[in-house]
Amino acid sequence: MKIFFETEHFSVRKLEPEDAVRLYENHAEDKVKKWFPNESYADIEEAKGAIEFFAACVEENRLPFVLAIQLKETGELIGDTGVSEVDGEPEAVEIGYQICDKYSGRGYATEVLEAMTEFSFTRFGATVSYGRVVHGNVASSRVLEKAGYMFVEEEFGAEDDPYGNGMLVYKKNSTG
Repeated sequence: MKIFFETEHFSVRKLEPEDAVRLYENHAEDKVKKWFPNESYADIEEAKGAIEFFAACVEENRLPFVLAIQLKETGELIGDTGVSEVDGEPEAVEIGYQICDKYSGRGYATEVLEAMTEFSFTRFGATVSYGRVVHGNVASSRVLEKAGYMFVEEEFGAEDDPYGNGMLVYKKNSTG
C-alpha cells in the first residue's frame, strides 16, 4: 500500500480494489447525493471501475489524482480527496474531498484539505488551487475558508452544477 502523505489523523494513499465497497458506501451517503449527485456510484462495479481509473492516473502521475483517506487509528477508509485539471490554467488544480458522515464535524475535512493542497503544490507544481461549492453547501464553504481558501466569484453555467443555481469558487495560492 503506497502512502503519499500523512496528517495527524490520516494516511492518504492510493485507492485499492478492496476499497470498492467502502468507496461505494461513502459516495452513496445522502450528503454526497444532495450536493454532487454525479459523484455517487450506481453500484459496486462502477466504484471498482473508478478505482481502476484513479489508480492508473496515480501510477502515471497524471490528473485527476484521487487518493483514499484512511483513518490511522483504525485503518478505515473514511473518504477520498483529489485534484483535477483546470481548463486554460496549466499551473492550477481544482481540489475535491469527501469525508463520510460518521466522521463529519471533527475538523477532518479541513485537515485533509490543507494537506492535499500542499501536496498538489509540491507534486504537480501548481501555483493555485481552486475549490468549487454548490450554492447552499455552507459546510463545504466553511471547510475551504478554514483551510485558507478565499472566495473569488460565483460561477454560473458550469456543466457539473447539479441544480443550475451556480457555484461558489474559492482560491488558494501557493506560498512557495
